[in-house]
Parts: sequence; C-alpha cells; structure tokens
Amino acid sequence: MADLPPYPGAPRWVKVSGIVAIILVLLVVAVVFTGIGGPHGPGRHMPSSGVTATGVQQR
Repeated sequence: MADLPPYPGAPRWVKVSGIVAIILVLLVVAVVFTGIGGPHGPGRHMPSSGVTATGVQQR
C-alpha cells in the first residue's frame, strides 16, 4: 500500500456527470445556433395577431 497516491482522483460518478452535462450544453448550443429549435423569446408564446384569448378582435 505504500505505492498508492495520496488522492486517487474524482469518483467515477462525478466524471460521468460532468461529461453528460458538457454534452447537454453542447447539444443546446448546437440547437440554438442552427435554428432547429425555432424562434425563441417572449414573443413566442404570445398571439401574433390582434385576437385576444376570447377570440374577440381588438380595435
């Protein structure tokens, strides 16, 4: 046991979690920059015309 390093390094679950997180971040960046995800922003969930939620047109 005298040949063991003082600290063996990060546990396997930490390494795997880090790799998964990096892959997810790269996937999100790729989707945003390629435009596959469609338009984003606050206007995405708002009606695009003058129609209100009840279906009555605003004047």
